[in-house]
Amino acid sequence: MKDGIRWGILGPGSIANQFAKGLQAVAGARLMAVGSRDAGRAATFADQYQVPHRHGSYAALAADPDVDAIYVASPHTGHAEHTQLCLSHGKAVLCEKPFAVNAVQARRMIETARETRTFLMEAMWTRFLPAMTQVRRWLAEGLIGEPRLVTADFGFRAGLHPEGRLLNPALAGGSLLDVGIYTLSLAQMVFQDTPVDVKGVADIGSTGVDEQAAMVLRYPRGRLALLSSAVRTNTIQEARIEGTEGRMVIPQFWHASEVVVTLAGKDPQRHALPFTGTGYNYEAEEVGHCLHAGKRESAVMPLAETLSLMETMDGLRQQWGLTYPCEVPAV
Repeated sequence: MKDGIRWGILGPGSIANQFAKGLQAVAGARLMAVGSRDAGRAATFADQYQVPHRHGSYAALAADPDVDAIYVASPHTGHAEHTQLCLSHGKAVLCEKPFAVNAVQARRMIETARETRTFLMEAMWTRFLPAMTQVRRWLAEGLIGEPRLVTADFGFRAGLHPEGRLLNPALAGGSLLDVGIYTLSLAQMVFQDTPVDVKGVADIGSTGVDEQAAMVLRYPRGRLALLSSAVRTNTIQEARIEGTEGRMVIPQFWHASEVVVTLAGKDPQRHALPFTGTGYNYEAEEVGHCLHAGKRESAVMPLAETLSLMETMDGLRQQWGLTYPCEVPAV
C-alpha cells in the first residue's frame, strides 16, 4: 500500500457510482476491481470507470490479490455477510451505512475485524466533509459553549414502489435505516456520548416499514436531540446545534457545504465550506490515512460508536414493533 490504496467495489449500484467518481479525487487511490453477482453488471461498471478487474461473484472480488480495501455497497441486508467475507480474506472494509440491519450483525462484523486484525469502518460519508470537520473543530474549541440541543431532519418523498429498496421489508427498507441514521449519527457526533433514553413514534406504511418517524433522545447532563426521518415526506433537511453561547445551523446537513454560526449578541455569520468531488472521496481518504498509519479503525467514525448507533435503532424499532424477515433472531 506504500504506493496508494488499491480499491475494489462490491455491488455496482447507484451509490457505488458516487464512490467510484469520488475516488478519482483521491491522490494515490486506484479502483482496481468491481464485483457483482451479475457478471454483465460488473463488466458494464468496469468499462464505465476503466476498472481492470471485473468479477462475477463477491467471493472472487474478496480473493483478488490486487485489492487492498473494499467498499461494500450492496443492499442493507447484505452488509454483514459481505463485510465478513471481505475481512476473512484480509481486505480492509469501508461498509456503506447503515452498517448492518441490527446490532447482532454489527457485533459479529466487529468481532471478525478484530479476529482478523483488519481495518473496518462504517461509510458515514457526511462526517468527513469539510463542513462537518469544521463543526467538530468549533465544538471542541467551545465556540458555542456547551451543546445542549440538536435538531435535525432528513426526509424526501419517494414514489410508492413496494418492491423497491426503500419500502421493501425484505431489503430492510424504511426511513430509519436509510436516512434516519444520518440524524442519529449527527447527534452522536455532537454529544460524543450514548443516549440514556430514546423515544420514537413511526408511521408504518402499507408495505410494513416506517415511512416516517420522529425521535427524542436524552443524553447525559440533560442534553436532547429532536430528530425525524421520512421516505414519503419532503422535509427541509436542516440541522441545528444549540449551545449555551450560540448556535450552528447546517443547511442540507447530510451533504453540507456551509454552516451559519450565530453567537450570543452577534449577527449570524455564514461560512462557506464546499467539498470537492462527490464528497465520498473524503471517507476514502480517511481509510487511506488509517491504513498507512497501521490503524484498524477510524477515530472519526469508531466502531464502538457504530455499534451504539445500531443499538439505538434496534431500540426504536422494538418500540414500533418493526422487524425484518432477514433478522434471526429478530430484535
